Amino acid sequence: MTMAPALIEAAAGRFDKLIADRGYDSNAIRAAIQNQGAEVVIPATRSRKAPIPYDRGAYRARNLVERLWCRLKDWRRIATRYDKLATNYMAGVFLDAAITFWCN
Repeated sequence: MTMAPALIEAAAGRFDKLIADRGYDSNAIRAAIQNQGAEVVIPATRSRKAPIPYDRGAYRARNLVERLWCRLKDWRRIATRYDKLATNYMAGVFLDAAITFWCN
């Protein structure tokens, strides 16, 4: 949660919506996303007195990404991150995702 504003700032202009779970529901993170001109898709925590509305349909799509990473971690190379360079790691992720999609 402490690195989230820095990551949002580094990804400036690369996203239109930011989808996250309840753990990232803070006013600072919401403000950082809105300053980028993006839509915030984060459900409010139960401790908020007035829940903040969000796009439920977009939030449900987050499930697809979570399931993809779960399937990719079946590949030892991805789960243990043997590659030292980020480009090599991402190449492995893309290759394994294509094989996983093709075989299922």
